[in-house]
Amino acid sequence: MKAATVVFLKEVRENLRDRKTVINALVMGPLLGPLFFALMMSFMITKQLDLAEKPVKLPVVGAEHAPGLVAWLVRQGVEVLPAPEDPEQVLRKRENPAVLVIPADFPQRWRAGETAQVKLLHDSSHQDSRAPVGRVNGLLDAYARQQSAMRISARGMHPSVLQPVAVAQRDIASTQQRAGQLLGFLPYLLILGAFLGGMYLAIDTTAGERERQSLEPLLANPASRAQIVLGKLGATFGFAMVSMMLSLVMFAVAFQYMPLDRLGMKVDFGASLILRSGLLMVPLALAFAALQTVVAAYAKSYREAQTYLSLLMLLPMIPSVLLMVSPMQGELWMSATPLLSQNVLIMALARGEAVALLDFALSFGCTLALAVGLVWVAVRIYHREQLAVSA
Repeated sequence: MKAATVVFLKEVRENLRDRKTVINALVMGPLLGPLFFALMMSFMITKQLDLAEKPVKLPVVGAEHAPGLVAWLVRQGVEVLPAPEDPEQVLRKRENPAVLVIPADFPQRWRAGETAQVKLLHDSSHQDSRAPVGRVNGLLDAYARQQSAMRISARGMHPSVLQPVAVAQRDIASTQQRAGQLLGFLPYLLILGAFLGGMYLAIDTTAGERERQSLEPLLANPASRAQIVLGKLGATFGFAMVSMMLSLVMFAVAFQYMPLDRLGMKVDFGASLILRSGLLMVPLALAFAALQTVVAAYAKSYREAQTYLSLLMLLPMIPSVLLMVSPMQGELWMSATPLLSQNVLIMALARGEAVALLDFALSFGCTLALAVGLVWVAVRIYHREQLAVSA
């Protein structure tokens, strides 16, 4: 393997000198991806918690018709505002999240013991209004239950008559499992990091060298085509693994600064998770390196190879989107499916769940078999004499 090692070191040295390749492979993907994810999640969590904690400002139309209801809302911390001239215009301008309308017949229905209706106007397309509208709805429901219990008690009946069944909820999910709801993009970002890490190197070592007319002299060396391919694949695989591991480390750092504890969540992104996730990704990174080399070898130019591989970048998105749109319970066949198994098992590891050795072995073995097959295809392509001919 001396010849393969020489080719490996040659490709690594050449690409480390290329600032564009280093930035794209080791900075843009592995560093900016986790950083953007952490900033986005921190912003969303902080914003939603602030909306849930600050007092609700609620304009009330017809407050004089239900002084008891209005006084109860004030005691619950709602800031009751005067009635606007045009409630719908207030909502369209997003000056307030909701407007409560109490009709003029409310007092008559209330005194007659009938159901008195109120209207809560809101704009469901305004995302920031969902939390305050939900709080107001909850307060109105609580007031209705309280008044209903008082009415039933006044008639000599116990309030429990209105609630024949009581539901006691107990969440058995751990703090780390609850945090799994926020980690849906984690496997995709790791897989994308591995894909991007080796992509530019795979293009340069095949299509790039063909354009520079340096591939033909390399193939004319006494080294076998298999040794040359293995050297190039080794360099591409190495860049992909470094990129992916940098992504994992950056995620571990980023989660330290996310306010997950305010949501009762926790992510234990320690060395064990990093190592096990990295091990799961080893055969997939090799498969990506071989696939990228095959595609780049068929392309007629550097630009064409870049176009093909940019389109191929959509491939890692498919299982991630599938699992987010239609979550599925992990089954044995999933562990034997390359790309899908990495998504399922890395998510299980991130949630703090135990991953069976059989599932781990199936994922590693089946993905490695796919990688070996793609490496064989890459070696066969390098035996084609047309490979070294520039378009």
